[in-house]
Amino acid sequence: MIKFFQWIYTLYSAFLFIILMLMFSLFIITPLLISDRAGKVSFIFIRLWAGIWAALSGIRFEVYGKEHIDPTTSYIYVFNHRSFIDAPMIPLSIPQEVRAIGKKELSRIPLFGTLIGKVAVWVDRSSAASRKLSVARLIEYLDKGISIVMAPEGTRNDTVDALLPFQKGAFRLSIESQIPIMPMAVIGADRIMKRGSILLSPGTVRVYFSQAMMPPANSETAVQEFCEQVRVRMAALVLMKDKTTQIPQLRPPHR
Repeated sequence: MIKFFQWIYTLYSAFLFIILMLMFSLFIITPLLISDRAGKVSFIFIRLWAGIWAALSGIRFEVYGKEHIDPTTSYIYVFNHRSFIDAPMIPLSIPQEVRAIGKKELSRIPLFGTLIGKVAVWVDRSSAASRKLSVARLIEYLDKGISIVMAPEGTRNDTVDALLPFQKGAFRLSIESQIPIMPMAVIGADRIMKRGSILLSPGTVRVYFSQAMMPPANSETAVQEFCEQVRVRMAALVLMKDKTTQIPQLRPPHR
């Protein structure tokens, strides 16, 4: 019986998501068609879309540590990725205009792919050429003063460990651009949408920002060392705020 009501809730939430997307799509896309500089206008409507959907779905986002964010500074935000519910978390928790990395497969979803494609950089992780092109686009956004968001685990963490091994892309980009890393810990998203299930549940997601981490000067070992430093900071933050995770094995990051 509980599963039946959860299915009803999930269908309601999905229907609401689509209806709101249709309502706000024109207001989100139009400013970005005019100019990249109009992205701040688009993000007002993206936040309205995500905020109304979350409120009507009974999902709360509590954000802590915003005082660590300087609105005049660009950042590379990195977060622990445990659920697909992380998507609305980004505009509702980050008080800046941002661009995010997205899997190319999501771009094929009708309307959603077109809409999110205006504020995301699609990447085919199996293609070196696609990864190189996505990095070039991210650098363009950083040069314009627009922050970016990346999940350094590379995929959703379906384990009980706090973090998966990190890939190096975000940290290489930080060092090459000298843009600081802003670590984030997202707690509770996997309880809204549990691992291996498409069913949703109402609840609260807590987002914690740490102090920004300035990249070191470039060297042969800088990327790996900086990657490990950020991972240790994020793991400590996740473990401190979420007692359901296990202490991670800090294996070397992917090369």
